[in-house]
Amino acid sequence: MNTHPHDDVPPSGSHADYRLTAQNQQLAALRGLVSAQWHTCSVERKVMKNLMKRSDRPALTNMALWFGLMLASAGVGIATWGTLWCIPAFALYGLLYAASDHRAHELSHGTPFKTAGLNRFFYQIAAFMTFHESTYWRWSHTRHHTDTLVVGSDPEIAVPRPPSLLNMALDAFALRAVPVEMARTIRHAFGSVSEETRSFVPESAMARMIWSSRLYVLIWAATLASCVAMASLLPAMLLLLPRLYGGPVTQALNLTQHTGLPENVLDHRLNCRTVYLGPFLRFVYMNMNYHIEHHMFPMVPYHALAQLHEVIKDQCPPPYPSLWAAWREIIPAVMHQRRDPYWSVRRPLSTTTRSAEPAMA
Repeated sequence: MNTHPHDDVPPSGSHADYRLTAQNQQLAALRGLVSAQWHTCSVERKVMKNLMKRSDRPALTNMALWFGLMLASAGVGIATWGTLWCIPAFALYGLLYAASDHRAHELSHGTPFKTAGLNRFFYQIAAFMTFHESTYWRWSHTRHHTDTLVVGSDPEIAVPRPPSLLNMALDAFALRAVPVEMARTIRHAFGSVSEETRSFVPESAMARMIWSSRLYVLIWAATLASCVAMASLLPAMLLLLPRLYGGPVTQALNLTQHTGLPENVLDHRLNCRTVYLGPFLRFVYMNMNYHIEHHMFPMVPYHALAQLHEVIKDQCPPPYPSLWAAWREIIPAVMHQRRDPYWSVRRPLSTTTRSAEPAMA
């Protein structure tokens, strides 16, 4: 493991303050980290133009296969409900359902489909499935891309330092994230919006976020009412719980993106990982294993990320050969950061390519 200690020392305190307060964002801005100029790998204009071409066909095929497998596994689960045979059926259903997280993520960029209406339609479905209210999450994720791992400005830093093993264990089954998302959505449904949310969701989107939140809460309540009326957990097993019991694979993939890597650097080659995966996990993850490529060029559709990787791989750190290879680095990195929250993994860069050093106060 290549490392560089004390890469991203926060301006004050024993460790970073991750709250999205006006003061913290001002500090990040003063350090040149907000809406900054990021390192970009060199790609020929003609090549990039071809990579950015959009098409409905790949995404329609992906969505059809995804929904088809979910419906088939749900059908088996319903038919075998009350027997041991429902366990493998719901295990597969939960894994696929939790993959809505990856689809909502990519659809929020508006890139999978050429037809904008299809992006919006499937995004609303996937966002609901993953408990991310669609308007809030679209703006949250926009900020994440603008200020990736910038302390005090990025609302999506998954493993704040020093890492909490308890929180990471809970997040494996979304037992921390989902209650937080639900509580926020319920507050928004009643028109209560925090200053942190207002720091990245524009006023023009507030009404849409509030009405969308009300729809989410209505569907949740109807699902729970169905469970009571049927005296059965089955409606919740189909609509509310799969994001939890299907969560471990999703979280194992998500945490490869940034965990253990430097904060407050302006180079996605340093704060993102690209990991080689097999065909099934690439399908589940919607090619987000090419995460350096996705962050550096977020308007390249997911189905072209493998091609983009081939174009820029010589300008990037070596990719991880497998999911396990990434986790062999992440596990000791997390343990090290529990002792020293300023420490981070350092990825090797070619001496011929420019890198972005951590911005310091």
